[in-house]
Amino acid sequence: MPYTTKTTRTIRTFYSDGRGPPRVETKTYSYGDDSGGGTSVNGGINIGGGGGRYQIRIGRGGEDGSDQPSFSVPAFSQRPQVLGRATRKEKKDPFSGVINQSYDEIKKKCLEEGILFEDPEFEAEDSSIFFSRAPPRPFEWKRPHEICDNPVFIADGASRFDVQQGELGDCWLLAAIASLTVNQRLFAKVVPPDQSFQDGYCGMFRFHFWRQGEWVEVVVDDRLPTYYGQLTFMHSVDKNEFWSALLEKAYAKLEGSYESLKGGSTCEAMVDFTGGVSEFFDLKKAPPNMFSIMLKASQRGSLMGCSIDADPNELEARVDNGLVMGHAYSITSVILMDIETPSMSGKIPMVRIRNPWGNEAEWKGRWSDQSREWSLIPDSQKKAIGLTFDDDGEFWMSFDDFRGNFEKLEICNLGPDSLEEDELDGKKRWEGHTENGEWIPRVNAGGCRNYLDTFWTNPQYRVTLTDPDDDDDDDLCTMLVGILQKDRRKKRKEGLDMLTIGYVIYKIPDGTGEGPLPQNFFKYNASCAKSNNFINMREVCTRHKLPPGQYCIVPSTFEPHHAGKYLLRMYTEMRAHTHEMDEETGIIEDQEAHRIPGAREIPPPTEEEQEQEQALKASFRRVAGDDMEIDAYELRDILNTVFTRDGSIEFSFDGFSLDTCRSMVAMHDGDLSGKLGFDEFKVLWRDLRRWKGVFREYDRDKSGKLSSYELRSALHASGFRLSNRTFSALVMRYSSKDGNVEFGDFILCAIRMKTMLASFKNIDEENSGHAAFDLDGFIQTVMYS
Repeated sequence: MPYTTKTTRTIRTFYSDGRGPPRVETKTYSYGDDSGGGTSVNGGINIGGGGGRYQIRIGRGGEDGSDQPSFSVPAFSQRPQVLGRATRKEKKDPFSGVINQSYDEIKKKCLEEGILFEDPEFEAEDSSIFFSRAPPRPFEWKRPHEICDNPVFIADGASRFDVQQGELGDCWLLAAIASLTVNQRLFAKVVPPDQSFQDGYCGMFRFHFWRQGEWVEVVVDDRLPTYYGQLTFMHSVDKNEFWSALLEKAYAKLEGSYESLKGGSTCEAMVDFTGGVSEFFDLKKAPPNMFSIMLKASQRGSLMGCSIDADPNELEARVDNGLVMGHAYSITSVILMDIETPSMSGKIPMVRIRNPWGNEAEWKGRWSDQSREWSLIPDSQKKAIGLTFDDDGEFWMSFDDFRGNFEKLEICNLGPDSLEEDELDGKKRWEGHTENGEWIPRVNAGGCRNYLDTFWTNPQYRVTLTDPDDDDDDDLCTMLVGILQKDRRKKRKEGLDMLTIGYVIYKIPDGTGEGPLPQNFFKYNASCAKSNNFINMREVCTRHKLPPGQYCIVPSTFEPHHAGKYLLRMYTEMRAHTHEMDEETGIIEDQEAHRIPGAREIPPPTEEEQEQEQALKASFRRVAGDDMEIDAYELRDILNTVFTRDGSIEFSFDGFSLDTCRSMVAMHDGDLSGKLGFDEFKVLWRDLRRWKGVFREYDRDKSGKLSSYELRSALHASGFRLSNRTFSALVMRYSSKDGNVEFGDFILCAIRMKTMLASFKNIDEENSGHAAFDLDGFIQTVMYS
């Protein structure tokens, strides 16, 4: 927030690089002016202008309401960003143009200039339809008033009978739209009804979609693909109604092209229309309470779809009973229907289904249109369920027939914000929890449990289930876990397809710390739950029943080293708590006193190392001269004489670089002399012995390299504690493109970590998590390390 008044403040400025007390200067600075000359940069660095000077503060943020800036560390699941530098995401985001379009601004400009909107982000050209081939026929883009005389956006209200499928293979999308129309409030959220071809018309329409964690507005112009004057793709039954065609166009824009909509899961679109979490059931292996799950889902307003597996020899083959294989249907109602005869009365579990074709292609078995079973149902019940016998694609089935004929069921469970208070009417809402994440090769793209050496490096999330469900006789907690991979459909143009993804859940023992669970935990502990399978779908979701307690969820790709962003969502019937498993960055010098798990004590020097130390001492005195100090050049010569000697280490090593030796000097050079004394040299030698021993332990193949996935464990053993965010930055800085960290880079990483942590600690005298620098001090500390 810019400063609006001129402010004067006295601050202390620190100059130090980690050795001894810092030098302190006290100065008074002025911030801002009447025009608001100061600037606050979000993310943890506060820069206030004034008098040509800057104050920079870095820290975790105060909790006492003081004027310390809040440094909110993003979850490791977000790729770390170095503040002040443009990211590749900002430079090249294929979606940025879509979300930055303002409906109000565009409409105002079009009306002022008397023009119709032409969308530059989704041109009326063939590439917006197909990305992999040329169009099979010459399409012509026309506006609705060029197609018919009296176009309307929505005619007499939107219903599930409006939508008709065109030439595009997106029946999954139509099935979702048909389900959406059943909930008029949700429909109005996706398709704002206050749009028309009359008042304020400028050739533009807007729609709202839930995109990977947030609602976004997508605007489109109303130029639609036609052939011989007829709409080519999705359209309404009424020839002058255009909401469905424009909705399909907006969704195609969201995904990159019309062709990107070919083939998909009904739940995928349902999620984008509601922000809910999808479940996928194989009805051949349905749980015993399948109807109860469907009934409860229907009562919560969930959207549902179903299908029969496709015939490999025929596209959308019709079965004798009227159903179509490889075709997506929407479920529009689930009820217990009253039945009454002279000899019996009771309730029958029933399911109402709609074929998005909207024609006579309907179920022909029991409870189909005009079947004799309907004579057993009272007229009042028929009226209550809205029974019709039209050739409109909609039909009823008993639950037994539904389960016996359909093979796949998809349920989109609505999130906690999907039902308003006045709509609850005794219904319960899910408790929702969301985590954004990313698999980064070399860092945390560890693959599934089959790859034990890297599996533990995947992101880990702690979930605490406190109370069992109200109606659960076994005192268990229901938890839906969904892992959704981001932007994969949109990236089909780049040749990328869906990753094979899933997750595993582990019970966390009492007393376990907040940091990520180590490799040995997964080596010796079995999972307590997991996704039904690893599959290349946009979202994988499974329902679990678990006793109260703490659990670790590990989302992953099936194979390691695959890059991808994801959204992890957890829905529970009762309140739960979630967060990413992480630890604070720091260093433990006295490892034995603190008994830090994984940290290695420095072993007594071997006879060979004792000889090396004596040789180093002699070399140091010979090179240092009368002042008993050496610079980085002399340090390089001394160390490389030892470390490159045959037999000193078990792998090939060409010696420390001059840059590494400069960092070694800087680690103990508090007065910027550029030199080391003998006492500092002894401390450096102790550190090098420790780090060399750790490297040797983790370099099991004696190659002189560590896997970047092992870097965290190696630094742990060296006494360092790393947040997920810091670890990711270290891997990107010190590992090679094939994911290896060489010995010299490992040493340099450890040196710079120790230097920066010591500098920060000396300046943060009160251990508050904040360090105050002026600009020169900040640059000096960062650059001279």
